[in-house]
Amino acid sequence: MKRTIAIVAGGDTSEYEVSLRSAQGIYSFLDKDKYNPYIVVLHGTDWHVQLADGTTAPIDRNDFSFTVNGQKTTFDYAYIIIHGTPGEDGRLQGYFDMLHLPYSGCGVLASSMTYDKFVCNQYLKGFGVRIAESLLLRRGQSIADEDVIQKIGLPCFIKPNLGGSSFGVTKVKTPGQIQPAIAKAFEEAPEVIVEAFMDGTEITCGCYKTSQSSVVFPITEVVSHHEYFDYDAKYKGDSDEITPARIPDELRDRVQKLTSAIYDILGARGIIRVDYIITEGSKINLLEVNTTPGMTTTSFIPQQVRAAGLDIKDVMTDIIENDH
Repeated sequence: MKRTIAIVAGGDTSEYEVSLRSAQGIYSFLDKDKYNPYIVVLHGTDWHVQLADGTTAPIDRNDFSFTVNGQKTTFDYAYIIIHGTPGEDGRLQGYFDMLHLPYSGCGVLASSMTYDKFVCNQYLKGFGVRIAESLLLRRGQSIADEDVIQKIGLPCFIKPNLGGSSFGVTKVKTPGQIQPAIAKAFEEAPEVIVEAFMDGTEITCGCYKTSQSSVVFPITEVVSHHEYFDYDAKYKGDSDEITPARIPDELRDRVQKLTSAIYDILGARGIIRVDYIITEGSKINLLEVNTTPGMTTTSFIPQQVRAAGLDIKDVMTDIIENDH
């Protein structure tokens, strides 16, 4: 009997549209002989399922079900593909835990920790992972330009601490850009990171583990046509994404080993993607951990799955059927 799968998308951040595209990707990847998938869209208190005839039906939040023509449908599994709150920060995970509904990806603690970039990086620093010098501002706090220059230096990145997809990120080169960049980042999130610029090669590496397998994907090298990997570089094709990355085998092996170790340190589940900068001397510096990576057909993870010679349909099945 086919299992009924909710592909849960949408969310309450600027990444709403990106999430809907990822949901279409997941829908196309799933084995329709095994699963009966529905896309469920969450936006604020509007939770609804998209039906085959183009209409929608509301989700009953008491048990995450929906009813059409008196026929109630419940889900066997939820594949969470919300980038941002409430799907990437542990909130939805806690809700599904309380409903005893199995779901893809990390649990409450790993999700909430990785969603907070500053907390995650500082935590991993305690395990010997290299990170950029950074400082955190909470809403209502301020910092003088000279303190940024003294503590972090220029150029630097000023970005929201929560969220992704490069919304609200500024590469700051002059003192006069510091305060506008902080204000811009605060428009996206209540916390802002000021982070030292690291000059090097940007790479990203995906990984997933189940009771049946432990897979670290080939590494992708990211060559942005812009000054850094901003939104247009990510989603409008203004970058070269080279898989496998043009790095020495020894460095590739170290990056893959570190990615697997970070997965285990965090107690991750499902697919994660870890972004790095390789600086002079082949030093591996963590940028961030992404526990709900994009899953459009052109996103990094599907690219890496293809480069590994794997079928994305089989990967999805492995995650749904053999989760820890």
